[in-house]
Amino acid sequence: MKKYLLYEHGVQSPRWQTDYLPQFHQWLTRKTPYLFREDFCGTARISCEWVKQSDRHRALGLDLDPEPLRIARERNVSKLTDQEKSRIGLKRQDVRTRTSQKFDMIGAFNFSCFTFLNRKDLLTYFKAAHASLKKPGTLFLEIAGGPGFVEPGHESRKFSVPGVGKVEQIWEQHQYDPITAINDYSIHFRLPDGTWLQDAFQYHWRIWGISELREALQDAGFRKSVVLWEQVDRRGRGTGELLPTESAELPESYVAYLVGVK
Repeated sequence: MKKYLLYEHGVQSPRWQTDYLPQFHQWLTRKTPYLFREDFCGTARISCEWVKQSDRHRALGLDLDPEPLRIARERNVSKLTDQEKSRIGLKRQDVRTRTSQKFDMIGAFNFSCFTFLNRKDLLTYFKAAHASLKKPGTLFLEIAGGPGFVEPGHESRKFSVPGVGKVEQIWEQHQYDPITAINDYSIHFRLPDGTWLQDAFQYHWRIWGISELREALQDAGFRKSVVLWEQVDRRGRGTGELLPTESAELPESYVAYLVGVK
């Protein structure tokens, strides 16, 4: 389906994640990660990018939804070389269930851990991830927050998609519930011919605080956690550079990585 192609180009950055994040794994463990598991993998763009790095790099993508897994096989895995295909696997599985294979690095990107609305499910996931990691190993969680991430509103941007043209993406934030910490989000697309894709993707998330997530990681058995926080320049603008940080001023909104270290 076309909406997954739009998502890949408008939301994801697989080359950045496969080039940049392993450097933090090496810093934290003193080892190069070769075995990678992509949780909530969708169309597995990151896993496909991972196995391109060398003949030692292997990946497994997990997702519960059969539709993006089918598209992953038909559109992304099919473009790999035969050797690369032999080093990637896709499986329909709940990430709250441990895998028999153990990995150097597990990634849950695009705020996927926010799908767990209560601490019991969140902790079950963290325990399963911990059990599925080698020692040493790392779990990378992409997270977001700040007042600007929960206030109702819209944000629009345009980007080019090969074979489609200039696409407008609208990120919509609905009414946040401060008692449950749950919010709904939507992604809409407008195609070059004017076609409007309403609610192409919808999310029902609990916006977990960083301290809550760190406590859950500790309870799941991770020996420590590290926050990778975007640095700012003298004008307070984000530089795109992430550094380990233990204290920060609250920006209007933020995207960060929380790393659990086994």
